[in-house]
Amino acid sequence: MRRVPLPPEALDPSDRHILNALQDGFPIGEHPFAKAGAALNLSETALIERLRHLREIGAITRFGPFYDAAAMGGAFCLCAMQVPAADFERVMTLVNAHPEVAHNYERTHRLNMWFVLAAETPEGIAPVADAIERETGLKVLRFPKLEEFFIGFRVSA
Repeated sequence: MRRVPLPPEALDPSDRHILNALQDGFPIGEHPFAKAGAALNLSETALIERLRHLREIGAITRFGPFYDAAAMGGAFCLCAMQVPAADFERVMTLVNAHPEVAHNYERTHRLNMWFVLAAETPEGIAPVADAIERETGLKVLRFPKLEEFFIGFRVSA
């Protein structure tokens, strides 16, 4: 699915407050949505419903933890493909069918599809990339992580 920007009126002040606040962390515990909701003056149910709505309208693509595969013995690899525009949807569906694929984005560049592979072991990257090549008939360029830098990326809604 190709993404289009949301109109400014798609987010109300409460949506913006939720998006801004939850970028700074999420409580861990027995009822994390209740605790996060209380900090936002929302009930647990209201926060869950608003997050569901934000996902449905495309304001967020997912809501959940980000696991560091490398810290657990796994690996990440940035990948790129040159996909014919007429075939983009088909290829995107094939690529996204792999549970190891995350962060799949279309770009306006010769290499117009970029995604991240996350595998349980460093040796797990090649079989998935190879499978994507077989399934799509297109080359998967692999850019393994050589060094990691932390950038405190935050978007103000």
